[in-house]
Amino acid sequence: MLNCFDKAKNLGDTKRMTKDTIRLRLPTVWIVGVLMLSLVILSPVRGMETNAFALTIESKAKPPSPTPKGMVWIPGGEFSMGSTGKATGKSCCSVCSEATVADCLPVHRIFVDGFWIDATDVTNDEFEKFIKATGYVTIAERVPTKEEFPNAPAENLVAGSVVFTPTKEPVPLDNHLRWWNYVKGADWRHPSGPDSNIKGHGNDPVVQVAYDDAVAYAKWAGKRLPTEAEWEFAQRGGLSGKLFAWGDEFNPGGKYMANTYQGVFPVKDTGEDGFAGISPVKSFPPNGYGLYDMAGNVWQWCSDWYRSDTYAVDARHGVVRNPKGPDSSYDPLEPEVPKRVQRGGSFLCTDQYCTRYMAGTRGKGAVDTGTSHAGFRCVISP
Repeated sequence: MLNCFDKAKNLGDTKRMTKDTIRLRLPTVWIVGVLMLSLVILSPVRGMETNAFALTIESKAKPPSPTPKGMVWIPGGEFSMGSTGKATGKSCCSVCSEATVADCLPVHRIFVDGFWIDATDVTNDEFEKFIKATGYVTIAERVPTKEEFPNAPAENLVAGSVVFTPTKEPVPLDNHLRWWNYVKGADWRHPSGPDSNIKGHGNDPVVQVAYDDAVAYAKWAGKRLPTEAEWEFAQRGGLSGKLFAWGDEFNPGGKYMANTYQGVFPVKDTGEDGFAGISPVKSFPPNGYGLYDMAGNVWQWCSDWYRSDTYAVDARHGVVRNPKGPDSSYDPLEPEVPKRVQRGGSFLCTDQYCTRYMAGTRGKGAVDTGTSHAGFRCVISP
C-alpha cells in the first residue's frame, strides 16, 4: 500500500520526490521512519485498552427514500473503530507490527448515522462523464507554478503525477523512491504516463486524482466524500473486530477476496489473484453490505484531515457521534505536508511491505497529489 508503502502512497499513499527539488506531488511513505512514527503515536495510547472490540449495533431505521442508482444503504449505528492487526491474539502477518497499527489505536466506539455509499469506486467511464460535462482539469493536468513550488528547478515544473515503477531486481524496502517516480504527462487518462491510456478500461477505478479532484466530482454528482468513520463502518459490513472486510482469513478456502500484490515486491506482481495491477470494479466478492473493493485495488480518499493521534483524542470522549476528523493535518513523518485520510489499501499492498488492506487500518495522502493506485467513492446523506 503506498498507502501500501504502508502506504506507499503516501503511498498513503502520496508523496514528494525530494522536499525542495520537487515537493511536486510524489507519494508519502509509511514504512520509512516507521520506528519514529511508532514512538510518536504509541506514546499517548500506551496503558490504554487497545483490543476492546464490541459488537456492532446497527440502527434499525429504514432509508428515507429510494436508494440512488449504483449506491447501497448503510444503516449506521455504533461500532468499534480501529485495528490491532490481530485476530485471536495472532498477528495477521510478519510485518504487522505495532507501527503498522500505531495510528489505528486505541480501538474506540463511534456512532454514525445512516447514509448511502457507492457500491464501487468511481470508474474511468463515470469520471469521463464528469469531465465532459464540466470541462474540469485535474491537478495532474495542470502545470505547477513557481509560486506553488518556489524551490523546484524549472525543468521539474511540468504537468504530471506519481507512478509506480517496478524495479528490475529486488531492492531494500527502505526507500520508496526506488519504485515511485514523478512522471511527466501522467494523469487520469494516462495513469502510467503519456504512453499509457485507459482504452478498454472504462470499468476500472479512476486513479491519478488528487483530493480536490475527487471533491469536484462528488459535488457535480450531488454527493460528497465519506468521513473516515463512515468509510470504516461500511468496510466492516456489519462485522466487528475482524482482520479483513470478510473475516479473519486472508484467502479463505484458497480464494482471493481482494486485489493485492503477489510476487517479489516491487519487482513483479505475478497476478495470482487474477490481476497484475488494477482490476475492474466488482472483480472480487462484495462485503456484507454489498460493497466491492473495500480492501485492495485502489486507495480511497476520505474527507478527514489525517492526524496520527486522532484516535487517541477521540477515545477520551466516550462514544463519538458522526466524527468529521480533526481541524488540521499532522503527520510526524512530514509535518509540513497537508494530508487527508485514505482507506482500503491497493493492488500494491503486500505482507512483504505493508498490510493496510486490513480492516480498520489507515492511509494518508498529500492533498495535491494523485497516484497510480488511488481513487475514491462517494456517499450521500439522507
